[in-house]
Amino acid sequence: MGFSTKNTYFRFGPHVKEARARHQPIVALETVVVAFGLPQPANLQVAHEMEEAVRAEGAVPATIGLLDGQVVIGLTPAELERFAGDEHVRKVSRRDLPIVLARRQIGATTVAATAWAAARVGIRVVATGGIGGVHRGAPFDVSNDLPTLATEPVVVVCSGAKAILDLQATREWLETYGVPILGWGTETLPAFYSASSGLPVDARVDSAEEIARIAGIHWALGGKGILVTVPPPAPVAVPLDRLEGVVREALEEAERRGIRGWAVTPFLLARVAERTGGESVQVNHALLVENARIAARIARALEALSQEP
Repeated sequence: MGFSTKNTYFRFGPHVKEARARHQPIVALETVVVAFGLPQPANLQVAHEMEEAVRAEGAVPATIGLLDGQVVIGLTPAELERFAGDEHVRKVSRRDLPIVLARRQIGATTVAATAWAAARVGIRVVATGGIGGVHRGAPFDVSNDLPTLATEPVVVVCSGAKAILDLQATREWLETYGVPILGWGTETLPAFYSASSGLPVDARVDSAEEIARIAGIHWALGGKGILVTVPPPAPVAVPLDRLEGVVREALEEAERRGIRGWAVTPFLLARVAERTGGESVQVNHALLVENARIAARIARALEALSQEP
């Protein structure tokens, strides 16, 4: 029995279908942040703000999620609301795709699943908050975000890996697998809630046009993913030393309580939010919108580059 990903399992929202016909720049957005990343009602508000930020920069947002046995590229506002409030939404990375599609469940896409879907339909730019990475004290526990970056030709715009992870090991993993790490206006890797981890990026970039040129050459040479890291807006960024203390306490609590596997990340993020008095949620909100804005500029620059003779 044959299967076609081209027609059967993908559906485009009306606005994305029109954008593709007009060759407009498109930015893919994930849905895990809507379903699991932020509390209500901030989750839906941020999702709409990210889409508006993309539009304000002259690109078209394509928020991706799984509904009724299909990967939807460009959720409508009504569809997006289902991800913000339905308790049956399932978190979907690449391994979960066939299961959730076969069962016709509601699936919120991670960075990995979003980047995979975007690449399947020719979208080259993804905006998110923070990527997954190598877990602290468990170097064998690697988020699927990393191998997806190593195998899919997309630019992922984020504020680094989540600060609860082993940032040094994550950076080294990306280096080993040939994923360039670019710093938007910075020479050091952001630490999600904090402006700098102290680790170097591979190159500082100061314009979307420069990123587009680098990406074009990277892909022409057979490369795949590129990571563009954007520091969180300065007024809301959390100092790294303060954040590190909060993360260590949360990790120790998780160890005492025997929390393992997929449950670790949401537990740690919730504890960080509690122990920063909700400050981390404000940072997350601000950086998500800023990353969407910059991703739209990059998508425009890539589209302009593709039109050059």
